[in-house]
Amino acid sequence: MRKTQIEPWNESWNGIYYAESSIISSLLEKEVIEIHHIGSTSVKQIGFAKPIIDILVVVKNVINIDKYNEQMEIIGYTPRGENGIANRRYFIKGGEQRTHHVHCHQTGDERINAHLFFKRYMIEHPNEARAYGELKRRLAVQFPDNTHLYQDGKEEFVNDLVRKSKEWAELQGE
Repeated sequence: MRKTQIEPWNESWNGIYYAESSIISSLLEKEVIEIHHIGSTSVKQIGFAKPIIDILVVVKNVINIDKYNEQMEIIGYTPRGENGIANRRYFIKGGEQRTHHVHCHQTGDERINAHLFFKRYMIEHPNEARAYGELKRRLAVQFPDNTHLYQDGKEEFVNDLVRKSKEWAELQGE
């Protein structure tokens, strides 16, 4: 089982994202519409994150991404298909020592905005972002050897933040 590793936010994560997103954009260029850095490594205000870069790739047709599995493997990614989320294509890099997660969603998928609204909400609401970061840090200390219990421990808090971010985005006219 993977260890739960949490680190203070690090500016280098943005550079790592840009380098990797450039490679992925080139590889998937016929399908890519947009690419975004998401997750806690993309939000300084959270303060703590697992050192795994989450990349959201908005694509024309998510089914076509399956054709790129072999090329993604060549650059170090393991294809995971939908991995429990319908109409997503998910890739991990680094095996047990993960470094990147790639989430591909077809344009128009509501999960795209959910990810982007969450990120913007965290940036615009630094007190809530810090509270989330502190929860992550506490859970990592509590469950250092069980990422599943770590994830379970933050699920309710994250679901509440997702709901708030959607409501906030609606108030912003999104």
